Amino acid sequence: MKAFVVLSLIGYLVVPSGTAVLGRCVVAKKLHEGGLSNFEGYSLENWVCLAYFESKFNPMAVYENTRDGYTGFGLFQIRNNVWCDRGKNRCHVSCSALLNPNLQKTIECAKKIVKEKEGMRAWPSWSLNCQNSDTLARWLDGCKL
Repeated sequence: MKAFVVLSLIGYLVVPSGTAVLGRCVVAKKLHEGGLSNFEGYSLENWVCLAYFESKFNPMAVYENTRDGYTGFGLFQIRNNVWCDRGKNRCHVSCSALLNPNLQKTIECAKKIVKEKEGMRAWPSWSLNCQNSDTLARWLDGCKL
């Protein structure tokens, strides 16, 4: 019974009830409007790919990594130990502000992250799934920007 309660609570934190996952083209349009097309040399396709593999296009996603001691927030799963709230707060933003479907604060913070020396390699999921992909064009297929 205790395990069920704990798992239910974790499930509630990871995917808040009533959360609307954004469509691929909606994400692409918001990221484009936010200035991420070719930002720091990374194509919009790379950003959309990253958003998929980090949050499955869920701007309200929260993932707690207890092993490494951080929580990821929002579309790009921005880590609280460096970029928001506790720790260094290098984006000067609350982590809860990164859970907004309008994505403004998320995009501003992602720009700061990618300007660092690692670029998009700051996200291991980008390195694994997007960096050397020869199918990046599919992320914008059929989208009107």
